[in-house]
Amino acid sequence: MPATFEPIATTTLGSAASSITFSSIPATYTDLRIVLVGANSASGSNCYIRYNGTTGASTLYSYTHISGNGSAASSGRATDDNKILLNVTSTTSTTVPMMTTIDVFSYTAATNRTCLITWSGDENGSGTVERTVGLYRSTTAVTSILLANSGANWASGTTATLYGIKAA
Repeated sequence: MPATFEPIATTTLGSAASSITFSSIPATYTDLRIVLVGANSASGSNCYIRYNGTTGASTLYSYTHISGNGSAASSGRATDDNKILLNVTSTTSTTVPMMTTIDVFSYTAATNRTCLITWSGDENGSGTVERTVGLYRSTTAVTSILLANSGANWASGTTATLYGIKAA
């Protein structure tokens, strides 16, 4: 990684957990990157991100996604949602880890927060990639990030690392 990437925190799960949270994120960087490698405790679950402890009733999020698996492609979007999905059209595996990077741009600025999510995984021997652009419509700096599953847990051994990017 370039010298501008500084690790802030890493979580490696010793047992299955429904979520991973990075809190008390310092405001000393221009952007953030999360690298997530892991599997789920139940196949077919959707993974998502939320900022600053927003709840299920929040409508601060929107996202647009594209995906492909070598034989089919799809796209779609959601507006006024309560989360940004990390994997929109794909299912997740209980045995094969997925790789996700999440770039959060200008996370301390006084305008909306955008993110770029890159998800890659295996679906029973057939690879899938997805790209999602997300929007968090808040003027509050991002100070915590929740990575969670809908209806499943992150499997034991899942690792998430938060990096700060200086002068990006």
